[in-house]
Amino acid sequence: MNLILFGPPAAGKGTQARRLVETRRMVQLSTGDMLRAAIASGSELGKRVAGIMQRGELVSDDIVISLIEERLPEADAAGGAIFDGFPRTLAQAQALDIMLERRGSRIDLVLRLKVDDEALMQRVAGRFAESGRPDDNPESFKVRLSAYNDQTAPLLPYYENQKKLLEIDGMGSIDQVAAALDEALAEPRW
Repeated sequence: MNLILFGPPAAGKGTQARRLVETRRMVQLSTGDMLRAAIASGSELGKRVAGIMQRGELVSDDIVISLIEERLPEADAAGGAIFDGFPRTLAQAQALDIMLERRGSRIDLVLRLKVDDEALMQRVAGRFAESGRPDDNPESFKVRLSAYNDQTAPLLPYYENQKKLLEIDGMGSIDQVAAALDEALAEPRW
């Protein structure tokens, strides 16, 4: 089973994906984690990515698609993946469909965490105060949220037309959101 956790930055996708990895033994393919690892490596690519992320911009489709494609064999071996932070554009969604189809697979379900923009701003301010993660500073976050609303939110009709989109209230506690996700995954859809 291949899932996409969909929602704006700081919606809780990473938290929920890690929980699903533990409970369902799936592989989490988090572009955010992959990009932060590239930055930490100090490679030339990492330096380019660092500048892009610090400005709050989205990393180019070809870089992100390459990172995902490298990890697909691991997802195949585990019986599925949780895509977290990918796809972010229609081009990425179409590329993912093609990559999976070549492997005899597909996206089974897209779970959208619906959250309030103002609540997200408060989450990020708290997270930045705790961790100091550079891409979580409130100014960069505003740019990331705007990029999500402009470039990523239009993917909703793409998955809705495929009858794969299910919305989850992401404003509850971590446990409440987890329970809603578990309920959604328990319903036979595929």
